[in-house]
Amino acid sequence: MRPTEKGESKMALNYLHIWPRGHFMLIGLPNKDMSWTLTLFGPKSIYSEFQNTEGVMGVFREHFPDAIPLIEERRILEDCVGTRGYPMVSVKCSPHVLNNTVLVGDAGHAMVPFYGEGMNCGFEDCLVLDSLLEQFDNNMATALEKYSDARCEDTHAMCDLAMYNYTEMRDTVRSPFFRARKIMDNTLHALAPTFWVPLYTSIRFERKLGYSGCWKNKQWQDKIIDRALLAGGVVTMAVLAAVFSCSFT
Repeated sequence: MRPTEKGESKMALNYLHIWPRGHFMLIGLPNKDMSWTLTLFGPKSIYSEFQNTEGVMGVFREHFPDAIPLIEERRILEDCVGTRGYPMVSVKCSPHVLNNTVLVGDAGHAMVPFYGEGMNCGFEDCLVLDSLLEQFDNNMATALEKYSDARCEDTHAMCDLAMYNYTEMRDTVRSPFFRARKIMDNTLHALAPTFWVPLYTSIRFERKLGYSGCWKNKQWQDKIIDRALLAGGVVTMAVLAAVFSCSFT
């Protein structure tokens, strides 16, 4: 998406723009020159419509009509007609060490890009391996064994989290319950920042938990909120029943 004739951005900057459509989505990422890079993520079936002009514009008119004037129909056709979808890869290896071979970065845990943690996860591999070599006085055999034990759980968790975030971005964000949960997460984090840390915040800023710890923390929070909502629902029903009963006495 090009900038306006005045060189201004066509959409609000400093945001990730998402058009969530259930099983697929269009996302927009800003560039420094005020243009936007738009990417369509979805199953191969949606790209089967991109063989001709009618198919491409049919998809955009049905699912992304508000994006057409922003991108411009000519640009959509230039970029999309004849385009085929490219697969995304998620790899989870265990162990991370075999004989004299050590898997670091995408070699051991390639992941889909929806959390933006692939490079960070690879850097953390190096940090963990270096700290283990220091801890065991450069005893390579012991350090590598401990490295594999330490990284498998965390890197597998991050691969799962990246895929989970894809589902959230393309589908869950449309739910009013999702928005209510975000408000609740942010409120509780503001009130008790060390006790209640939202998933995204813990992954980006709380390395001490590890990726697997972040996921376990999210599951614990889900149970707390589910129980709170259940208790709130029971109380609400009891109050309504009492009010209804009083109205007939």
